[in-house]
Amino acid sequence: MVFTDIEGSTVLLRRLGDSYLEALEGHRRILRAVWREYDGIEQGTEGDSFFVVFPTAAGAVGATVEGQRRLAGHEWPGGERLRVRMGIHTGTPGISDGDYWGMDVHRAARVAAAAHGGQVILSATTGELIRQALPDGAVLRDLGTHHLKDIPEPERLFQVTVLGLEEEFPPPRTLGTATSLPVPATALLGREADLVRLGELVRQPDVRLVSLVGPGGAGKTRLGIAVAAGAIKQFPGGAYFVPLADAVSEEVMWSSIAEGLDVPPRERTPARLTAYLAQRTLLLVLDNLEQVDGADRVVAQILDRAPQVKVVATSRRPLGLVAERQHLVMPLDPGSAAVELFVQRATAVQPDFSPDLAIVREICERLDGLPLAIELCAPRIRVLSLEELLDRIDDPLDIASTSRVTPDRHRTLRDTIAWSYDLLSPEHQRVFRRLAVFSGGADLAAITAIATDSADPLDAVAELHDANLITVTQGAPTRVAFLQTIAQYAGEKLAATDESEALCAAHAAYYADLGAGLRGLRESRHGTALERVETELGNFRAALSWATTADVAQGIRLCAALSWLWILTGDVPEGRRWHEDVLARAGTAYRSADLAACRRGLSNLLLVQGEVQRALSEASKALELSRSLDDRAGVVWAMSLVGTAQRHHGELDAARQTLTEGLELHRQLNDDNGRLARLLGNLAGIEEELGRHDRAEALLRESLAVLNKIGDAHESAIQGQNLAYLLAQTGRVEEADTLARGLIPTVLSLGSPSLTMAFSNTMMTILARQGDAVAAARLFGAEEAMGERLAIPNPYLAEELDEASGLVAAVINPEDWQAHRRYGRAERVEDLLARLTIAAEGAKESYDLGRPGG
Repeated sequence: MVFTDIEGSTVLLRRLGDSYLEALEGHRRILRAVWREYDGIEQGTEGDSFFVVFPTAAGAVGATVEGQRRLAGHEWPGGERLRVRMGIHTGTPGISDGDYWGMDVHRAARVAAAAHGGQVILSATTGELIRQALPDGAVLRDLGTHHLKDIPEPERLFQVTVLGLEEEFPPPRTLGTATSLPVPATALLGREADLVRLGELVRQPDVRLVSLVGPGGAGKTRLGIAVAAGAIKQFPGGAYFVPLADAVSEEVMWSSIAEGLDVPPRERTPARLTAYLAQRTLLLVLDNLEQVDGADRVVAQILDRAPQVKVVATSRRPLGLVAERQHLVMPLDPGSAAVELFVQRATAVQPDFSPDLAIVREICERLDGLPLAIELCAPRIRVLSLEELLDRIDDPLDIASTSRVTPDRHRTLRDTIAWSYDLLSPEHQRVFRRLAVFSGGADLAAITAIATDSADPLDAVAELHDANLITVTQGAPTRVAFLQTIAQYAGEKLAATDESEALCAAHAAYYADLGAGLRGLRESRHGTALERVETELGNFRAALSWATTADVAQGIRLCAALSWLWILTGDVPEGRRWHEDVLARAGTAYRSADLAACRRGLSNLLLVQGEVQRALSEASKALELSRSLDDRAGVVWAMSLVGTAQRHHGELDAARQTLTEGLELHRQLNDDNGRLARLLGNLAGIEEELGRHDRAEALLRESLAVLNKIGDAHESAIQGQNLAYLLAQTGRVEEADTLARGLIPTVLSLGSPSLTMAFSNTMMTILARQGDAVAAARLFGAEEAMGERLAIPNPYLAEELDEASGLVAAVINPEDWQAHRRYGRAERVEDLLARLTIAAEGAKESYDLGRPGG
């Protein structure tokens, strides 16, 4: 789809007067000739604009390149030059009465609107399709990721530069490049010289890594953000801020970088993420690296595999890489910027503050100009005079004097925090210490249960917030957190008491209970449960880390409660590591229902990773243990996993026998829940493979009836798509199509990579059976590429490809099928599914999942 129009046509009309019509006709004549030569079909012409569609991306690009050449070579009335902007996007719009419509048309128009006169801009889809098939004399330039008006998701744009014509244009007319830099609430003070030097470093082509090193509290993070904001125009792919205060390993660091770039969870492996970065020109601000074991290896891989990416890192110590350029972040000048910062923060809490600048300057000198020390000190002007503040700094814990006798600025910061800590009452000091047990913050309910001796923690939280020792984020619920350096100090204080171990035990027990509660909640309120899990991931990790070594029984209980979350968040390797570590430490000393649940969780994680034999072994061990404990519910769960593993191993008869026995045992429990629904669905899959389609359909409908009753949207989508696939396989294609299209909004909203891929395969089968070979081929290619990106093996790929090719053999030749399959590999499965949602809501309302026979 190509959109074009004349830039500045109104101004041109005023200058040319009656001659404007001659120019307009010449413009139309030139472009219409080009459209015809390249098989373009004109869809609309209004004034000086065109909307033209082409059968191929190469044809569309060829036409615009030739069009710009002919426009540039034409003699226009009055010696003027017509500057025509052009935009191209490739997609599958809807067609009604010969007119094209839908989001792809809007996207194409927005791409064109981003261009300048004489410029040709392409969407990401078009750019990838023609990268290796550009016309002679044309080159492709990456313009980065931009936000287009009225389009929610960012779009990567490319420019087709026509050699011999204008090559340099202003930035695209968009809402801006994609970025995730925080917007500071106050101005950066006293860093002018730093910004000049760092700006020069970042602009140098051979500088790939700039590390801001220095003491905690010196303002490295704030400076790093400012450097990125000042350099963003030279990075078409944008600048991204990645906070790593909670990261302790390479694995979590990779995951955090992916989150900062908004990369899907299943694409967070180092190889996939560096491949993603290798295609982009962007700036990464990696904040707080000193505590990450292996941070140097992560940064080295990014620099090695993504040549257009630059990194600004903040850390208390250098990374030690050859490519590293270090910049020491010193404290603020106590005589100017530090004073200005103190006055700014004091005025914020006391608007009528009238400072004695000489005393303020002396306070700032005693604080060594450390921004964090000033941030902690200045708000106390609400309760202390300047003279009293100065007197307190002269105490034995005097921050400035300590700093003057030692170069260890970390010690200086600790003393700064200690001074603020000493201003607290004993009760508030106790709460402050106890808050160190949390990782990534906590809500008031958790603080009440673990960190306070009273039923209401608000007084303590308010006092700590006033002292700038914590941050409070209002929401549902309100969340309390530490800055990184203050959390370390609180941890030291807690470790020095005799309540540290008891507090860690209470923390682990609380979050084990929370995990178990969320495991039950996910059946009826999947989105709420997943959101809460992601918020509390730091606490779950902290609880597991302590319990794995200090209380194996609690570690087993935590793994039993949390096995489901690793699949939903996409952190399967991490979840597997926790399970394997706990089970190794448990040995043969523990025999409990929680241990069986832990083994079932590991089995499920292994199945996701395609390790079927090990998954079967763990499930079998869980089954044996549950039987010995006379835990009938645990036996049913284990049999469901054993049967599933047997199916993946090709043992269909054994799987059918296992799952049938498990179903019969579950019916004796007289409990309609998610376990029953999964058993029914698993057994239906076996019956389908054995050709017992009527039995499979009955089982799936019973499963859906149970799920509808308990409100499990996630599992309903899984079993619903299984039913749609079965209906398609048995020739009830329209019935399957109605059901599947009605499920699309739910599947997209859940955001589960494994569900999305399975559903796309079902939808592809339906499209192929309907004769829509192009849509089926593209969806197949997109799903295939997604599986490769996420390292999710598909053992049935060759079989599915043969089946799909056979279904469309009568309507498309093999070469075109393969071509569209390749095109699909450049598209997102989610985007292709979203285009199929026309009338989906109506289909969802009209189709009764529990009604047999359609």
